[in-house]
Amino acid sequence: MKIHLTSVFVDDQDKALKFYTEVLGFLKKEEIPLGDDMRWLTVVSADAPNGTELVLEPSSHPAVPPFKRALQDDGIPFASFAVQDAKAEFKRLKALGVRFTQEPLEMGPVTTAVFDDTCGNLIQIASPN
Repeated sequence: MKIHLTSVFVDDQDKALKFYTEVLGFLKKEEIPLGDDMRWLTVVSADAPNGTELVLEPSSHPAVPPFKRALQDDGIPFASFAVQDAKAEFKRLKALGVRFTQEPLEMGPVTTAVFDDTCGNLIQIASPN
């Protein structure tokens, strides 16, 4: 058994697609219209185009906004992405205007940083030390 799909809830699929592809470097994998301006929209890592897909899921369910707000208020990342070097990725993303809520922090065997994905989520990046 392995993870095939995972999701982040996004406020705006177009904005999310632009951020996740143009800023983070993911590749668009699937885009299937579902009506009502919604679509099945996934991205994948450029390093693993046949790997786990990240669904850019609309935040339209009534339970989602309070859930996302609670996570943001408490500073809890909704997802974590592995990177080669969290400090270098922090510098790259910061130069692109990404807003971080946690600068790189060594935590035992990993270094982590947390940023705002502009779509209502905090996302953690992590690399081994």
